Amino acid sequence: MIEAEIASRRNVLRGGLAVACSLLIPTALLGCKAKTNEPESSDASNQAAAREASNESANAVSNESSAPPTAGKVTQDSVQYQVQPKGDQKCSECRNYIAESSTCKLVDGSVSPDGWCTLWSKNT
Repeated sequence: MIEAEIASRRNVLRGGLAVACSLLIPTALLGCKAKTNEPESSDASNQAAAREASNESANAVSNESSAPPTAGKVTQDSVQYQVQPKGDQKCSECRNYIAESSTCKLVDGSVSPDGWCTLWSKNT
């Protein structure tokens, strides 16, 4: 009788384990797929804005008589660059500003330390 009860319990536990695994594996795989679609950093909105501005700059360059922007950079016009700060936001406090050359990682041309554009992101 005891051996029959042990065999019965084993079957119940095996069945429960099979059900749990069949529910957890697809859930775990879906979780992995969702993570690959998440942005890699908190700057995803800045990167998206840079891509959008880059697309706009490609259209703007075809209409401008000036030289095209440096590869991978957007034009100042496409990001509404201005030489004065916007409130307390200015290029010298932006994470994309390169002080040594008064340039920006994302915007073409020379930029003022007191300037501002739509790609401004606080330097942490």
